[in-house]
Amino acid sequence: MNQGNKDHAALAERFNEDEPRVNWHDETLWWVRAKRDKAAHVLPEWEQLREAASQIKNNVLANLSEYLLQFEEKARANGVIVHWAADAKEHNEIVYNLLHANGISRVVKSKSMLTEECHLNSYLQTQGIEVIDTDLGERIVQLAEEPPSHIVLPCIHKKKEEIGAIFHEHLGTPAGNADPQFLTNAARLDLREKFLTRRAAMTGVNFAVAETGEFVVCTNEGNADMGAHLADVHIASMGIEKIIPQRNHLSVFLRLLARSATGQPVTTYSSHFKKPRKGKEIHIVLVDNGRSVQLGRADFRNSLKCIRCGACMNTCPVYRRSGGHSYHTAIAGPIGSILAPNLDMRKYADLPFASTLCGSCTNVCPVKIDIHDQLYKWRQVLVKEGYAPAAKKVAMLGMTFTLSHPGVYQFAGKAGRWVMNKMPFIVNNKLNPWYKQREMPEPPKQSFGEWYKKNRKDNV
Repeated sequence: MNQGNKDHAALAERFNEDEPRVNWHDETLWWVRAKRDKAAHVLPEWEQLREAASQIKNNVLANLSEYLLQFEEKARANGVIVHWAADAKEHNEIVYNLLHANGISRVVKSKSMLTEECHLNSYLQTQGIEVIDTDLGERIVQLAEEPPSHIVLPCIHKKKEEIGAIFHEHLGTPAGNADPQFLTNAARLDLREKFLTRRAAMTGVNFAVAETGEFVVCTNEGNADMGAHLADVHIASMGIEKIIPQRNHLSVFLRLLARSATGQPVTTYSSHFKKPRKGKEIHIVLVDNGRSVQLGRADFRNSLKCIRCGACMNTCPVYRRSGGHSYHTAIAGPIGSILAPNLDMRKYADLPFASTLCGSCTNVCPVKIDIHDQLYKWRQVLVKEGYAPAAKKVAMLGMTFTLSHPGVYQFAGKAGRWVMNKMPFIVNNKLNPWYKQREMPEPPKQSFGEWYKKNRKDNV
């Protein structure tokens, strides 16, 4: 999808041109959020689990280097080959070199937001490597030549009729057939051949255990297992923040992850990879790509606690009504809006402003990331560093002056009420962004200050 240089507001406006889709997208994600609430309320210890997960992650972030070195030592002792990548470029080159060294030009890949972050697919394609995404949602957006719009539900923006048309074009299914069960079976048949013939498989990593050197991959479709177990070479890409200290800590996170993501008690497959089978290879690539910088930012380091459940997206009123592609980054929604500026402040300066700061994202986060506070703090950083748009700077200076001078504020209020009453077209027009998708309220007859003065006198 070519998004050009458009910012969130412009891309959201494009998404909002299809009002029925916006309503459907909004309602579907809220339905997932409601499932999360029901799953959480079943557990009396839900808040204790959240607190435990948050404290475990605090410990990880405070001792990250030690846990990573411990994991490396244990993993190598298990026969896993460990690689370190400072950034996306190095990660992609490591993966390519591994495939090239084994004479492999075709690979299957399960869902991995890190590889999306690193733009691995497009890089490998330029090197002559064919990559097939095997998660059903990821496969759909891959065939549509689009990025995923959600970290758990990659094609949540697509309707079944659109998926039927995509499958008709690329997989040869009958035109007009939009039955989900039929389409799923068609994808299964197509992917089965890929699994059986590809010698290399890639996965992401949900959790890596420092104590044992193993890593865990959670899926609902079993595609990660199918790829990894049938391939000769398994390459796992892992952000360095995915480490946890001990194996028994998995019970905390596995109880939180699926409930927060989809409302399930647990993911269908939680697969542990520890040692390669005879004649097989397991490689794990530990990727920084700006995480150390984020770790050093006191106000933003908590964002590294994220376990990629997507709960903040499902509850966010802005994400639900603007679509994931409006965020023009691999990880959309509230969490993406505090991760992306760390990678490139100029490119992603618009994202922290794509929020109401309502705090719902923070309330549902299973590891208690202070998401809305970080969005607010990013706004301050971006303005201070000079990345705010010039028009917004001028507007804020005007507001600062107005709010700092009571006389000017009172005059502006009277003038605004007069204009809205006598010449509403000056406000109610398409050039006013606030008027879009809104009905402007009837102007009040008096300000609150005037009302207060009058009623105080009357009650004396």
